[in-house]
Amino acid sequence: MSSITLEQFIHNAKSCIAIKFAYCFETKEFIKKFKGVHWTKTHRTFYFYYDEVRLEDFKQYIKKEGIVLLDNYKKDTVSRVKKGITFELKPLNQEKTLVHRHFIKFLEGKRLSTSSIASYSGFIVEFLRFTEDKPVKSLDENDVRRYIEWAVSTLNYAISTHRQMVSGLKHFAYFYPACSINVEKTYMPKKDKKLPVVLSIEEVFSLLRNAKNLKHRIIIAMLYGSGLRIGELIDLELKDFDFSRKQLHIKNGKGRKDRYTTIAESLFPLLKNYHITYKPKVYFIENPKGGKYSPESIRSFLRKITKTAGITKIVTPHTLRHSYATHMLEQGTDIRYIQELLGHSRPETTMIYTHVTRKDLQQINSPLDNALKKLSLRDNSDNKLTIS
Repeated sequence: MSSITLEQFIHNAKSCIAIKFAYCFETKEFIKKFKGVHWTKTHRTFYFYYDEVRLEDFKQYIKKEGIVLLDNYKKDTVSRVKKGITFELKPLNQEKTLVHRHFIKFLEGKRLSTSSIASYSGFIVEFLRFTEDKPVKSLDENDVRRYIEWAVSTLNYAISTHRQMVSGLKHFAYFYPACSINVEKTYMPKKDKKLPVVLSIEEVFSLLRNAKNLKHRIIIAMLYGSGLRIGELIDLELKDFDFSRKQLHIKNGKGRKDRYTTIAESLFPLLKNYHITYKPKVYFIENPKGGKYSPESIRSFLRKITKTAGITKIVTPHTLRHSYATHMLEQGTDIRYIQELLGHSRPETTMIYTHVTRKDLQQINSPLDNALKKLSLRDNSDNKLTIS
């Protein structure tokens, strides 16, 4: 009979549980099937991100197989590292663990996306840990306020993360009305009104030229050429391509919406070469062992290629989508079509690209240019006046 030891360690700035066992092929394959188990080359171990619900589920999972847990693992504190700051919180007690488990089921019942469930449940488990042994029924908006103040000041959350945190807390208050949290007293900060980072056509081609790996090149080309979100690209299946109509069928995009978008005809030879070379079976982009490609891998190689290309802008997969929309607008495509291609629910979302297009901006003269031009004409000067 196999046996397992669980050990605490920090990985990816989060508290994790390492799964240690004497090598056994059957045990290894069994552990890999547990939802949330990963392998780290750095620490050379299987592991899962720690939360009290997942730990209890894992214990029950191995118990059914008859695997012995050598120690009844229990953490005294939960460690986390955020931007170089390490902090410790007490793990959830039995009552809060049960509440958190039911909260996850509540979110699943609302049919929220996997990422939303992970985000909201992550904030709530941290909130419940922060309030330590205070009963859930006694929690009120003052506990919420103290937690938000601590999280924003200690972890230096961005506005977008702050808004996600408040949304998660509001969902929790609706889920658990027995508590004393008044959601109306929970302040929601306004969104940042930042303009998107946009690459020039030359910078896009520079990225493509510096992507020596064929898979990396096709990923960059598809993100830009079809204006895809990173999750849409990862979920893309071979059957979603319609080459005769030059269309991609995007299924279950943001907001659980389907849509059609275009495939750049100039990519057809590259797509054919990619398919012959890598022979994907189900998903358009697959990891070497089969299954979906990792979003972290895409972000990682894109950072490296950006640096190699000498581009000083911060380039993410979404930057290529922003560039696609902006360049479409600059070449005269109607904004209503761009809205459909991007899958935006509201035209106001697409309108942000009108603020970064060069086409209109280049037609506007600075008052300084106009003043110098008038002075040149008045003085009948053959040479243009300059400030240098």
